[in-house]
Amino acid sequence: MNSSGQWRGPRKAAICITMDNLGEAQDVYKGTWDKPIGSHPSITDQLPRMLDLLDKYNIKITYFIESWSLGVYPDVVKDIIARGHEVAWHGLQHEPWASLSPEEVHDKLDTSFQMAKDLGIKYTGFRPPGGGLGNFTPLTLLKGRGLGYTSPVVVDVEEKCLDHRNGITRLPLEWPEVDAFYYMDKFDKIRWDRGRQTDVMTPGEFKEHLMKRIDGALQDGGFLCILFHPFLQTSEEKFQVFEDVLKRVTNEPDIFSASCQEVAEIVSQWQWDENGDRK
Repeated sequence: MNSSGQWRGPRKAAICITMDNLGEAQDVYKGTWDKPIGSHPSITDQLPRMLDLLDKYNIKITYFIESWSLGVYPDVVKDIIARGHEVAWHGLQHEPWASLSPEEVHDKLDTSFQMAKDLGIKYTGFRPPGGGLGNFTPLTLLKGRGLGYTSPVVVDVEEKCLDHRNGITRLPLEWPEVDAFYYMDKFDKIRWDRGRQTDVMTPGEFKEHLMKRIDGALQDGGFLCILFHPFLQTSEEKFQVFEDVLKRVTNEPDIFSASCQEVAEIVSQWQWDENGDRK
């Protein structure tokens, strides 16, 4: 779908820089965290540097944060918001969302949204931990909770386009635009399934792919979502990829860079049919 001219400016392409995972929520959920709660090294090492780089290039992002972490790192969350970034929902403790039962889905929703309310946060977007919504999270349920968009990891070709149905906009994310796809051993099968090597890949390969995808978004007039995890930015080479992407996005006048919430609001105003296809 060519969306050229639809982005504010009008600009040729929309790009959302996103982050996932704050602190040790997932490790606590899995029972692998053996340090004091509230002492994850990414909070003091990687995240401040990333936030400063975002300030430097004046780019606003969406940070998908587990609700459990809101109460553990409230000052960090408040600082993220004060810098102009969106805080969106990433489950309670990064539980594999697609595998949850209907009862678990409702329980995680209730607990998560109460934790957000306690910190004065109103969610508008959701990225399901693990990438998929599963069979027990209908869009009508999310709409009823006040959400306006989802940003799942998509695999099927028909899911790779923006769409809007049941009052919810989908902002698709693909695995090759995720840093973990390149940097983490456990993504070996996902890499293999997509025609890549099973071994971990280099920051240079991640950067090369992202630059090509940005070129493609500009050519097609489309949308691109990119994901960085703070805890994975463990070398100067990885930080350089992050900064080089920020430079490219901010220096390219035809790119509309914004939070997922802002892009979703624009997309929701387009004309859509009942099947979620653009008229």
